[in-house]
Amino acid sequence: MTTNETKTYAPEQSPRLQWAKAAPEVYKAMIKLTAAAERGLDPVIAELVKIRASQLNHCALCLDMHSKDAIAAGESVERIVQLSAWEESAHFYTEKELAAIELTEAVTVLTDGFVPDEVYEKAAKHFEETELAQLISTIAVINAWNRFGVTCRGAAGHYTPGMYK
Repeated sequence: MTTNETKTYAPEQSPRLQWAKAAPEVYKAMIKLTAAAERGLDPVIAELVKIRASQLNHCALCLDMHSKDAIAAGESVERIVQLSAWEESAHFYTEKELAAIELTEAVTVLTDGFVPDEVYEKAAKHFEETELAQLISTIAVINAWNRFGVTCRGAAGHYTPGMYK
């Protein structure tokens, strides 16, 4: 049996503040900081890190953006979906990706305490020093973007890959 019912979705939340327009110099600096942080880092790892941090921070805008960017860059939907349960789905990721994801969680959820030595050492085993610095920078920067997105209520669903380039 088929019906011609129209679904009614919850209304989209209105943004609280268009912070990029209100503080354009900060926005421009964040764009430059993002580019500097990711320079030399594997783009697949960068997107996985940005998605995982955004999941932990509940930033719908960044989840929308980075999932779409990852798919546009050739990432599989399956790996993106499994990222929220990466510990149970470790077989979808390389050891290097897992080290980056685990470090992302430790850096993002600092309320659990300091970044554990074993998590840092695992990442240091898979990343050269410069690349590790870039990874930590990328994690810090996506956490800053998430705070802007969540605080100002950036709306998901309007981003298309390449929109801000």
